[in-house]
Amino acid sequence: MFGATRLFAQTDQAMIGAEGPFFELKSIDGKAYSLEQLKGKFVILHFATTWCPFCNAEAPNLERLYKDYQNKNVQVFLIDVKEDGALVKKTFEKYNFSFPVLLDEAGIISAKYAPSGVLPDLARDEVPLASNLIIDKEGKIRFYSLLNTSDFDAKLTKLKQKLDELLTEN
Repeated sequence: MFGATRLFAQTDQAMIGAEGPFFELKSIDGKAYSLEQLKGKFVILHFATTWCPFCNAEAPNLERLYKDYQNKNVQVFLIDVKEDGALVKKTFEKYNFSFPVLLDEAGIISAKYAPSGVLPDLARDEVPLASNLIIDKEGKIRFYSLLNTSDFDAKLTKLKQKLDELLTEN
């Protein structure tokens, strides 16, 4: 699945500048979060699964990112796609995340965030796996990096650069 993603990764996606698709999801601790309630904050979304080696490589860096930016009006979410909440909670416990892990158990939200025409051979809910997005204070997508297996950015360098740029604009 991951080998074919390199052609579309880390490039400007058609969704840049578009309104982030609405979501309302529950976290592994049962609390509900929606994109609407986060207007006025920068939102980082990372789509993941427990079995994804790229997602797991980025996980500690997501925690670092959250700790570095939490006092700068930034909220980080990991959205787990199509997995049971108990499995997700048990698997991600090792990272001791201090930000919410959300459950997209049917893959509906993930599919909404799949750029049109990208990786047409994959199920739409699989396209965003191991991807990172920044949604600005007004709810617009300002950064979208799809998984790039040949130039993998586990340290989230490009995301941080864009986030720093957006924070200095505001």
